[in-house]
Amino acid sequence: EVQLVESGGGLVQPGGSLRLSCAASGFTISNARMKWGRQAPGKGLEWVSSIGAGDTRYAERVKGRFTISRDSVKNTVYLQLNDLQTDDTGMYYCSWDSYRGQGTQVTVSS
Repeated sequence: EVQLVESGGGLVQPGGSLRLSCAASGFTISNARMKWGRQAPGKGLEWVSSIGAGDTRYAERVKGRFTISRDSVKNTVYLQLNDLQTDDTGMYYCSWDSYRGQGTQVTVSS
C-alpha cells in the first residue's frame, strides 16, 4: 500500500525557515518524480517543486528560497523552506503519481 506522510510544518515568522519531510512507503522514491504542492486558504492547489531522477524544478515564486531533496535510504523527500513570506502560508502536500499525503500546515505570521 502506498503511503505518503508529511511532517515539519508549523508557525514561523516572516523570514524564518522550516524543513518539511515526506516519508514514503509502498514504493521506492529513488527514480520517482516526487512533487510538493500547497493550498492557501480559499485557493486551489499550487505546484511548488518536484524532483526526478536527475533534476529538480521550482515554481517561480519559490525559486531561490525553497530546496527540494531526497534521501533514498530513508525513502523520504524533503522541502527546505527559507525566507518564508506570509503568502507562503498554506497546507503543503507531497505527491507521487495519483497519491497524495494528508498534508502539513505552514503558517507564516508575525
